[in-house]
Amino acid sequence: MQLLSSRPMYTAQVAKELGIYEQSAYYYTRKLISIGALEDVGTALVRGGTARLFRSTCPSFGIEMDWGERQSEITVDHENNKHYTKDFFNDFIIDNSFDGLIVVGAPGPHGPYRSSARDGHYAVQLAFFLGTLTNIPSEFVVKLDADAKAERVLDNRNIISIGGPGTNIVTAEFNKYLPIKFNESNFWAGLEKSSNEIYNSDSQGLIAKIKNPYSGSGSIIVIAGVRSIGTKSAVIALTNFSEKILKSYRSEEEWALVVQGFDMNSDGKIDHVDVIAEY
Repeated sequence: MQLLSSRPMYTAQVAKELGIYEQSAYYYTRKLISIGALEDVGTALVRGGTARLFRSTCPSFGIEMDWGERQSEITVDHENNKHYTKDFFNDFIIDNSFDGLIVVGAPGPHGPYRSSARDGHYAVQLAFFLGTLTNIPSEFVVKLDADAKAERVLDNRNIISIGGPGTNIVTAEFNKYLPIKFNESNFWAGLEKSSNEIYNSDSQGLIAKIKNPYSGSGSIIVIAGVRSIGTKSAVIALTNFSEKILKSYRSEEEWALVVQGFDMNSDGKIDHVDVIAEY
């Protein structure tokens, strides 16, 4: 099957490639055709004669055994994944409902840099993910950064701030308290773990959690990138690779890591994330 998935071949070729008798190759070819795993795709002239060409009908197959079906138990990995995420978002879940605000950058020019956020829609991905952990709250929990700042709702609250400090003024408000932070003199210069460790790739992002510095209660989670693609990488890391990303989290009051997104299959989309720095 692997041989015929690469290119069409006639049966004698298959026998030669696999080092088996032609009679065996014909036998198994007929069997695989009968179950729809191989298909006839034409002919080829071989030493003055005509040979039928066959290839695999699909790139992959599943086999269903005949002893019936049963409900599969949740795997250990899924249990760990759920444990890690529930631990990380524990402060944000009260009576099985989300307790906090999700803050995104305003799409229009605002803040000291008069910048426009282009990563606020990534909150949708996070919201789907949070929906697997908790119920929808009674109040509307999404705010633009300018509104959250103007309404003075940052104190005594759990807040998830999405987007870098250059385009999200709430992220900028908490940046100086983060264990890994954006360069305070130039937010677009990159992330700094120390003076010798700087991360300034466009696809690098930060996931950080701290206690709310403006109150005795509440936690702050920052999900932000050096550029919008970095924010996307951080959101994908937290939602699609949470087991890998959160396994080092141990309920610390200060926790942060830098991730980098990669396009492994060259389709223009982030599909893999690695941790490149941790606090």
